[in-house]
Amino acid sequence: MASVFTCKISPYVTLNSGIKPRFGVRAQSLGGGDSTVLSSDVIVVNETSFVGKKEKNGALIDGGSGEKEKSGALIDGGNNGRLKPRIEKKWVKDAIFKDLELLWDDGYGTKTVKDYLDGAKEVIKPDGGPPRWFCPAECGQPLKNSPVLLFLPGLDGVGLGLTLHHKALGKAFEVRCLHIPVHDRTTFEGPSVMCMLACRCDPHAFFVLWHGLVKIVEETVRLEHASSPNKPIYLVGESFGACLALAIAARNPKIDLVLILVNPATSFGRSKLPLLPILEAMPGGLHDAFPFLVGFVTGNPLKMAMANVEHNLPPRLQFQQLYHNLTALLPSVSVLSDVIPKETLLWRLKLLKSAAAYVNSRLHAVKAEALVLASGNDSLLPSKDEAHHLKSSLKNCKVRYFKDNGHSMLMEDGFNLLTIIKGTCKYRRSRRLDLVSDFLPPSMSEFKYAFDEVVGLLRFATGPAMFSTLDDGKIVKGLAGVPDKGPVIFIGYHMLMGLEIYSLVEEFLREKNIMVRGVAHPDLFSEIMEGSDTEFSVSDWMKVMGAVPVTASNLFKLLSKKSHVLLYPGGQREALHYKGEAYKLIWPDQPEFVRMAARFGATIIPFGTVGEDDVAELALDYHDMMKIPILNDFIRSAMSKGTRVRDESKGEVASTDLFIPGLLPKVPGRFYFLFGKPIQTKGMKEMLEDKENANELYLHVKSEVQNSIAYLLKKREEDPYRSIIDRTIYRAFRSPLNEVPAFDP
Repeated sequence: MASVFTCKISPYVTLNSGIKPRFGVRAQSLGGGDSTVLSSDVIVVNETSFVGKKEKNGALIDGGSGEKEKSGALIDGGNNGRLKPRIEKKWVKDAIFKDLELLWDDGYGTKTVKDYLDGAKEVIKPDGGPPRWFCPAECGQPLKNSPVLLFLPGLDGVGLGLTLHHKALGKAFEVRCLHIPVHDRTTFEGPSVMCMLACRCDPHAFFVLWHGLVKIVEETVRLEHASSPNKPIYLVGESFGACLALAIAARNPKIDLVLILVNPATSFGRSKLPLLPILEAMPGGLHDAFPFLVGFVTGNPLKMAMANVEHNLPPRLQFQQLYHNLTALLPSVSVLSDVIPKETLLWRLKLLKSAAAYVNSRLHAVKAEALVLASGNDSLLPSKDEAHHLKSSLKNCKVRYFKDNGHSMLMEDGFNLLTIIKGTCKYRRSRRLDLVSDFLPPSMSEFKYAFDEVVGLLRFATGPAMFSTLDDGKIVKGLAGVPDKGPVIFIGYHMLMGLEIYSLVEEFLREKNIMVRGVAHPDLFSEIMEGSDTEFSVSDWMKVMGAVPVTASNLFKLLSKKSHVLLYPGGQREALHYKGEAYKLIWPDQPEFVRMAARFGATIIPFGTVGEDDVAELALDYHDMMKIPILNDFIRSAMSKGTRVRDESKGEVASTDLFIPGLLPKVPGRFYFLFGKPIQTKGMKEMLEDKENANELYLHVKSEVQNSIAYLLKKREEDPYRSIIDRTIYRAFRSPLNEVPAFDP
């Protein structure tokens, strides 16, 4: 199978396919025997590449020739196919992606659980080898300085649990997956004395058993840490693999680890389904039916089959694709009886029992940052309750709860692992997170999901209309007046609840392929927003779409990278305004952004937006809520935990009143945006050092925003499609959503 690599080596081997790798790797072999590798490309080892002989199935087997050619692994041609016992990385010039393009193809939605089953059928062929690492071909070549991601599988041991995510993760990480062969009996922690005595005549078996799975993974982690001490190492553990990841973290508190724990089996003792007693009592003749039972218990078949179905297709076509996927999937499920035969499953359930006990007694020693991903429909484990437990037991733990997913949610629709890592601010390339330099632009699948599924209803209801101003002052439809090249700072009015942000970011991506980086309130990134049952929400999607905390250093970094930056001087106070303050600019007295813009010669784009009064009426504001005893206490508690962005010298805008206003919805009208004439600051750095000049420019920008708001409030009266009813009728007969006309500017 061209998409998978295996070889009879452990604990460490890196294999790439389809591309020229950017480094050579030293690896350690656990014993003798030939190495079998599936097709790949060149690997540089001390400036030499090695190749093996091709078999019918596309595998490369090194016969000891040491020929210089393309190969899938580091094979020592003169050492009977063993891997070289050192690790050495060597960067190859011009062979690494420096940046990802906006709306890149992450491959999500092109694979299903059937691809996993087909791959498993090839990988599980008996070879007598110990556990080993492999790199899936679909992962391709990552960005420069990408961290390593080690995937630790569940009870299946195949290592293909990330099949739906290989292409996406392969851009952000150096992905390696652990494969535990079907008939392997390596223990979790290490061997018993009797086991050591039984294997004393077989050096290979003795070496493997002496290590145990924990030791095998631990050696890999330590080797990688020694090679790149300033980069984090990601351990993605599914079910049993999560126990393995926690064990490694407990034993290595000084290594920078990031744990991604998917339905961790640390709760195995409280499982709703007593698999071990059932399996031990089951007659041998019924075992062939057991994989079907387990398959439906551990996953949601419909969500698995929906993984590659386009959500924007008509219902009839969605159903046809779903039916096709289900009919193709069901015959493949029988391979599970070969992936986990009865004897293997019994062994691994006992292994899991010991692993859970081992880890639960050592949770206090885990210092690594952790992200727990828990399912709401897990029929195998009490994953939601375990998320609560780990949240309170681990020192640095976040939780995201997926109420509609089953135990095997890595295989299910609507679960993009890289998106979740990005949205929870867990992706970094060095010891410290930098949301500017570590930012990965949204992929096309993320763009579609965010703006069709997450905020699609808001977009449909508000039908945003965009206008911009050319250099000669002419107002035109669309965004032609906004410069394509940065640095650019958008300065504007923050609508009630910040409802305008989603449309603004979407339209710039859709029309101009520009990523607008918003600077947001720090509380969006703090523990205030976290809980043990927090779902992946709109606030997480804002981070996926480039939001960063509003700080001077982040603004500096963004402008230095020539970004398009969205800044609201009115901030939280303006977005959570009181009754009677609609379209009122509540800005600080001091020109906070002017000098920073001049320092980088940034173009300032003042803009106005209107429409909040067309979608809802503000029924309860801060003053009203503070008169209600229960809400009063809640708001005061939230305010005490909040972050103060400005000191009181900034005036009214420094208010930290955190509350959710009471809104009465209306029949939706429309959102309108007008981006004003670009204001150039290039060459004005010295002039704007003078406070009076800076303040004059600041007041000019503020005046332009006010003028834009006034213009839109007047002109929207001329829009024949201001009402959602009129727009819906127009769309039904004439055009898609983003092409409904508005007033003539």
